[in-house]
Amino acid sequence: MTRPLAARQAVAAVAATGLLSLLAACGNQTQDEADGDAPSATSAAPLADRLPQAIRDKGVIKVGSDIAYPPVEFKDSSGKVVGIDPDIADALGKQLGVKFEFENGTFDTLITGLRAKRYDLAMSAMTDTKDRQNGVDPETGKKVGEGVDFVDYFTAGVSIYTRKGDDKGIRTWADLCGKKIVVQRGTVSEDLAKLENAKCVTAKKGKIATEAFDNDQQAQTRLRSGGADAGVSDFPVAAYAAKTSGGGNDFRIVGDQVEAAPYGIAVAKGNTQLREAIRAALDAVIKNGEYQKIVAKWRVEAGAVTEAKINGGT
Repeated sequence: MTRPLAARQAVAAVAATGLLSLLAACGNQTQDEADGDAPSATSAAPLADRLPQAIRDKGVIKVGSDIAYPPVEFKDSSGKVVGIDPDIADALGKQLGVKFEFENGTFDTLITGLRAKRYDLAMSAMTDTKDRQNGVDPETGKKVGEGVDFVDYFTAGVSIYTRKGDDKGIRTWADLCGKKIVVQRGTVSEDLAKLENAKCVTAKKGKIATEAFDNDQQAQTRLRSGGADAGVSDFPVAAYAAKTSGGGNDFRIVGDQVEAAPYGIAVAKGNTQLREAIRAALDAVIKNGEYQKIVAKWRVEAGAVTEAKINGGT
């Protein structure tokens, strides 16, 4: 969801047009998970032969995801998995002749699950970074795993949000010095907070107290109850929370989003056939217009990409 970062500190005031007008209609969008509607490995799918044979035989691609991150992936009132990622996965499945089956997991365990082969892919608003590609811990700089490859499919930055009417004077990251914030564990938001805290300490402006949670909804609950001064999350998620939580009365976004970077579908290193099949399928749905329909449906056109890229993060 949000994701570890290296040295990118350029502020990207990404246009919010359309995204904040978003979201009233988003909550009732559902992904049809009925077996009869899911593509099979034997359906007429133009890119089915690009997949590894083992996946074609199963007819299913298992996707690790933290399904608590609206509007990217979440469960609707009936318990169905919905959102930007499931819709894109469904479009990819039609090209490849398989069903994408989302399995819930905490965000900071998804790459481990991919490495352990619990999942074929991880798709969870995960930022493509060099650290993740190389299996490097962004805090220590040490190698902790073999890394993953990414097929980049969307672009988003990170935003600060506060309780509506109680922003504590917060407008920029520098204003977080001496404040308490909430984030999701294992994300770029958490990494950014650590870097900003170091700046605060150096400037003797007071530490940033950071409380990390397994998912973003838990962080929002903490902020809503007054347990923190601000939250930090991906812009689409912060915008959705500001629009929908408490009927739009709980939160507001402050300042500009930063660290605009690609979301990537993570594939285990060495699984190049699956990686290239996903890239080909994404290019196909961009070319045939299905991708554009999905981002328009969720009012996130500002983050759309025009082609699939491999490991485009920095």
